Amino acid sequence: REIKMRKLDSTKVRPEQLLRIEDHDFALRPGFGGSPIPVGIDVQVESIDSISEVDMDFTMTLYLRHYWKDERLSFRSNKNKSMTFDGRLIKKIWVPDVFFVHSKRSFIHDTTVENVMLRVYPDGNVLFSLRITVSAMCFMDFSRFPLDTQNCSLELESYAYNEDDLMLYWKHGNKSLSTDEHISLSQFFIEEFSASSGLAFYSSTGWYNRLFINFALRRHIFFFVLQSYFPAMLMVMLSWVSFWIDRRAVPARVSLGITTVLTMSTIMTGVSASMPQVSYIKAVDVYLWISFLFVFLSVIEYAAVNYLTTIEERKQLKKRGKASGMYSIDAVQAMAFDGCFHDTDVDMDLPAFSDRCEENETRAHAASVSNVDTTRIKRKRSLKGNVGRMILQNNHVIDTYSRIIFPSVYIVFNLFYWGLYI
Repeated sequence: REIKMRKLDSTKVRPEQLLRIEDHDFALRPGFGGSPIPVGIDVQVESIDSISEVDMDFTMTLYLRHYWKDERLSFRSNKNKSMTFDGRLIKKIWVPDVFFVHSKRSFIHDTTVENVMLRVYPDGNVLFSLRITVSAMCFMDFSRFPLDTQNCSLELESYAYNEDDLMLYWKHGNKSLSTDEHISLSQFFIEEFSASSGLAFYSSTGWYNRLFINFALRRHIFFFVLQSYFPAMLMVMLSWVSFWIDRRAVPARVSLGITTVLTMSTIMTGVSASMPQVSYIKAVDVYLWISFLFVFLSVIEYAAVNYLTTIEERKQLKKRGKASGMYSIDAVQAMAFDGCFHDTDVDMDLPAFSDRCEENETRAHAASVSNVDTTRIKRKRSLKGNVGRMILQNNHVIDTYSRIIFPSVYIVFNLFYWGLYI
């Protein structure tokens, strides 16, 4: 009775004996020499672990399942039940040699044991399942970054068997690709997952069936609004504060201009450091460089105002010196360096002085030109002199116009930018 019980105990029988593995040569594919063996594939994506813009790759964890029929593994079963094995039997039978095209690194999980499952049915149908983490290339286009949508794909293909020996296909069509409901990414919104197939040609080995796992990623913009766009807007607006500061307050306006320029440079450097060094212009580069240009122009605007103010006050001091017989260059230099000279310290009534200058110039030319030419030259010089005096005497108007022009142009730019890229 004990001997009979031992014979009935199936756990004492080795898989090689149950499946008659030793009776066949599994170095050859099933049906060798005949039509190509069909191998069905289905994939369940467990997670997308990371997406790197710098390395242009993504890391994905998935369950990869293969389906094929190998009559050499068929066995008798009264209850028509399948047999399930772990990875120890994989090395003794034939399995498809599917690999990931454009993959950088991949591995099969081995905690607590190797995550491999083999299920054999009585009629020879086989299910081979793996849990794999793979990092693969994703060719990204950053021309619209960070308002971009990236399309990535994971490609599967047989390494050794071309289409004459192995036909790779999606087991259940579009339903062969499933995803976990809780997949989420910090910077991206997953718009869609789709499965497709095609052919790949190699000049030395021929045509191969290739399967594609396609997914589209749309970037979340809110992070970049807080980290890049909003600070840039604030720096541009801060540079406009100098238009309301007195034009003689040189230290205040210069310090504000230099501070905003350096801050904009820091923002631009921070954005570039987290991105690959591509040779084309990104959308964020357009915005930051235009914002930098606005900040830079506000500094140039004050340089123009300060220069015109200096010229005006020097002419006023020169006029006072001629009227009183004295001319003090020290007062002019003091005004230019400390920025503390005030309009109340000079006489703003210049018409008499300018008229005498024009009369002297007219008399000097009267001896060498005709009366008609003299009149024309006098008009031109009078017009030029009036425009020059108007600019010099009213250079503070530049600040007044800047308070309107700078914000208006910047608002128009923002409307055009966001309308173009969104």
